[in-house]
Amino acid sequence: MSKQQPINPMKNFFAGGFGGVCLVFAGHPLDTIKVRLQTQPKARPGEALFYNGTFDCFKKTLAKEGVRGLYKGMAAPIIGVTPMFAVCFFGFGLGKMLQQKTPDDILTYPQLFAAGMLSGVFTTAIMAPGERIKCLLQIQAASGQVKYSGPMDCVKQLYRENGIRGIYKGTALTLMRDVPASGMYFMTYEWLKKVLTPEGKSPTELSVPSVLFAGGMAGIFNWAVAIPPDVLKSRFQTAPEGKYPNGFRDVLRELVREEGIGSLYKGFNAVMLRAFPANAACFLGFEMAMKFLNWMAPNL
Repeated sequence: MSKQQPINPMKNFFAGGFGGVCLVFAGHPLDTIKVRLQTQPKARPGEALFYNGTFDCFKKTLAKEGVRGLYKGMAAPIIGVTPMFAVCFFGFGLGKMLQQKTPDDILTYPQLFAAGMLSGVFTTAIMAPGERIKCLLQIQAASGQVKYSGPMDCVKQLYRENGIRGIYKGTALTLMRDVPASGMYFMTYEWLKKVLTPEGKSPTELSVPSVLFAGGMAGIFNWAVAIPPDVLKSRFQTAPEGKYPNGFRDVLRELVREEGIGSLYKGFNAVMLRAFPANAACFLGFEMAMKFLNWMAPNL
């Protein structure tokens, strides 16, 4: 087996940023649908829900707003996701490096999980405000009441109303979602890469379909862990100020009381449909960028 390339967190940073751009292009339409399904109001007695599922929401959005409707609010994630994935892959690279005694050390799965969790802590600082802005812009497009003219206007208004706390509302929930989910994400990817690598070959020589499969499955495992805190976070971040004085505990109580425990998996189909292609695209972008960087600067 060929010697493994030494871990370089800076290469991870640039390759991760490119992976993030690939992820947004592949996954944003289903993200819009996920947020609209998670935040639609409960139907009044005798009335049907406005969207009765993923495909219905897709059809209605396409009919009413065209393809552009599916890419609503994409500027915020592109601006936020590129550095976020850069920082995420950097955090994972750093987490791996910190646990290696020598550059040739092969890490165990719990160590990979821990490195992934570190990347989740790194990303939350960028993720929390970006997610809050994205959710607010996506639901205003669905409700028809325009309060914010765009991402920057949204930041200005939130800051004016509640200072920096208004922008960072939901940070604890973002941590609860991203720390365990990131551990799962990277551990699954590394595990599948190893499983799919033919005998005597290096995981860096994996074929494109294998990378796509490993990346897509990593996305699915990531979201299986992340959906319940994600539903709570979407609710909490889009709620009027003061609606949930005790934070996520109030959101959890209200959701379970009104809609049952199943409501914690709201938008499950939209999330899972998006998770596979978006994360397959992300990891393929990451691996291609990594190959390019290793070719450009092999000794770094």
